Amino acid sequence: MKTLDLSGRWNLKSKRSGAAVPAQVPGDNHSALLAAGRIPDPYWADNELAVQWVGREDWIYSRQFQVPPAFLDEKSIFLNCESLDTAAAVFINNRRVASTLNMFVRRRFEVRKFLRAGLNDIRVEFASPAKAAAAVARNLPYPVPPAEPLHRNLLRKVQCHAGWDWGPCLMVSGIAGPIYLGATSEGRIEYVAATQKHSRNKVEVEVAVEVEAPADGASVLDITLGGQNVSQPVRLRQGSNTLLGRVTVANPRLWWPNGHGAQPLYDLTVRVAGDEVRKRIGLRTLEVVSREDREGLSITFRVNGVDIFCKGANWIPADALPQRQTRAVLDDLLSSAALANMNMLRVWGGGRYESDDFYDLCDEKGLLIWQDFMFSCALYPATPGFLELVRQEARHQVKRLRDHACLAIWCGNNENVGALNWFEESRKNRDRYLLDYDRLNEGVLGRAVDEFDPGRVFWPSSPCGGRGDYSDCWHSDKRGDMHFWSVWHESKSFDAFYTVKPRFCSEFGYQSFPSTDAISAYAPRDQFNVTAPVMEFHQRNTGGNSRIIEMFSRYFRTPEGFANFVYLSQVQQALAMKTAVEYWRSLRPHCMGTLYWQLNDTWPVCSWASLEYGGKWKLLHYMARRFYAPVLVTARPAANGQVEIWAVNDRPVPFRGTLTLSVIEFGGRAARRERIKVRLPAASARLIKRFKIADLAPAPESSFLSMALSAGRETFRNEHFFQVYKKCNLAPARIATRVKQDGRNFSVTVSADKPAFYVSLSAAGIRGEFDDNCFTLLPGEPRTLAFAPKQAVSLKAFKAGLQVCHLRGTYS
Repeated sequence: MKTLDLSGRWNLKSKRSGAAVPAQVPGDNHSALLAAGRIPDPYWADNELAVQWVGREDWIYSRQFQVPPAFLDEKSIFLNCESLDTAAAVFINNRRVASTLNMFVRRRFEVRKFLRAGLNDIRVEFASPAKAAAAVARNLPYPVPPAEPLHRNLLRKVQCHAGWDWGPCLMVSGIAGPIYLGATSEGRIEYVAATQKHSRNKVEVEVAVEVEAPADGASVLDITLGGQNVSQPVRLRQGSNTLLGRVTVANPRLWWPNGHGAQPLYDLTVRVAGDEVRKRIGLRTLEVVSREDREGLSITFRVNGVDIFCKGANWIPADALPQRQTRAVLDDLLSSAALANMNMLRVWGGGRYESDDFYDLCDEKGLLIWQDFMFSCALYPATPGFLELVRQEARHQVKRLRDHACLAIWCGNNENVGALNWFEESRKNRDRYLLDYDRLNEGVLGRAVDEFDPGRVFWPSSPCGGRGDYSDCWHSDKRGDMHFWSVWHESKSFDAFYTVKPRFCSEFGYQSFPSTDAISAYAPRDQFNVTAPVMEFHQRNTGGNSRIIEMFSRYFRTPEGFANFVYLSQVQQALAMKTAVEYWRSLRPHCMGTLYWQLNDTWPVCSWASLEYGGKWKLLHYMARRFYAPVLVTARPAANGQVEIWAVNDRPVPFRGTLTLSVIEFGGRAARRERIKVRLPAASARLIKRFKIADLAPAPESSFLSMALSAGRETFRNEHFFQVYKKCNLAPARIATRVKQDGRNFSVTVSADKPAFYVSLSAAGIRGEFDDNCFTLLPGEPRTLAFAPKQAVSLKAFKAGLQVCHLRGTYS
């Protein structure tokens, strides 16, 4: 097949007025206008308000291109538009080709009759998203809430483009995916599906190939998988064809989630009718086991016969400006997830179906994907036209993504069952809106999964109790997955995490501020105050900064200075998530997954993310690396003034080691030490010992518990405080550092004369990560940390930027 790439430089102009500016395709109009100096940086201070006029304008992308005469000899010439965002009309040589109203559907338009040999013109006109949504709203038979000014739920567009409680309102438009011309007289491959049948020492892979042929003809179907080749003659009929071939892989190398084994990927190449598709597939089995039991309804992910405790976070788009969502950015964020021992991410339903790069990288890194369809926190229409748009979307996205080893489950939406109770219209007439919900969710989305990816589970909503359950599962910890937000949104203490026993918690979170480096990207120094206007503008959750401050008053002494405030907010966030995850991991197999909210940010902001905008690790991410480690030792308060010591082993083999428990006074003296032999079966959690706090620590405000579970060269550490931190008599600690350079990297040895808690190192103005952070540092036990910069930096500059914080250093 011949192709003519139309990506690259286009011209962009407002339909109403204004000179054209260069625009990169794929890309978005905001990025083009920003690069041309036509709008200010929407991430700086409160400039977001100054650029919102862009979303109210109609925009035109245009360019010229040359068509070779031989191109026109082919029977079929089509224009491939991977994603047009969103209300778009396509013109070639001033003749209207087609219009679209869904950015999540690949469109292939026959355009031979519009083309001529030599110079051609193409333009794509984008209507204002706000105007397009308003037009849909005017034609609805009854209101479909939320009745926001932008009616984002009425457009098949990234929902968080309209703003969220962590992101800006940037209603971008543009040619969001690859665009090219294809020409063929034989046929083109539409989709390829590789269905696996596993048996002893072999996998039979059935390859189904959908081919669109412009005329009847003969061809050869050629399939190569893992070095094996199968070829067979085929007859093509004009129109749609489905061709089948089979390849058997002997002694397959199985694909495993991160932390459970390797991620071998087999090259699959399919050729037919002069076209070719290449994929990399992982060979594995995957089941979602959801069974009724005495406690309710379980949900467990089973890979290659092994039950996996899912450890991870929720994923939102990597940037509010789509043009910045590059493979390098995705790789950086996903690598950080894998390094933190995560094995699952949830692609949240208010964002986008991610790029091929994203899923390819997740295949490589062993990150299972809980894939929401793109519906979130709203009601949606069930008109015939809207359902048809969604039907096209679901068909395309399921067929596009189904062969990825990482793809674990399809989920209908985010919180839309709960949303039935949020709006006055649906509370008054729940039956009407529940019927609309079911027509869309089961009638379109569930049916698409059942038809095009029958080997995977369709989970109707998150949270929910499975298919057929239309109850509001928001506050239920008995059935399916749960979202638990009482600590943040209801301002309950961290102890509230101990009051629920979820089967799978797919959302829970706590906010913190990003680093002062990140804050400098949106705030001048005179705004470095938590209640300053710019600081509040970059807090999108109403009352969020107040919640952070109020929680300080429960647990900590008031920090002195803005830098200490930022540091302590990150410590507090990390401790909140640590409390939840360690408890819920100890409940396995009752609970089999924790995905905290959220992994990443779309812009620099105060949020729930563990990776701030730009990819820098917050302290939560360092702590996640420990609380998501394959082996965990943890302590938690119990009834009658007791404390329980638990150990968790996620590995598929037994663990044997020695647990050293040390009660250490804040001055540094070890008041008590005990060693316990620990044997943990594979994939288990066990209570190791229970103590009365009064016996273990007679003066709980003067000591803490240090835990170290060792086996061979591995040691898994943790600590437990018997009192809230503000009541503890922490000793002022002097921390010394020694820095060495090793090629591009640096090592920092830190030591302390007294116990220092949540010791955290940073390198101001230098991109890069330490291999550990936010840890306890004991006298006589120096720690050496490695720092890997993501930019060239001298030893002098690194020393100048090195900063160390610890809990006792936040107040005098």
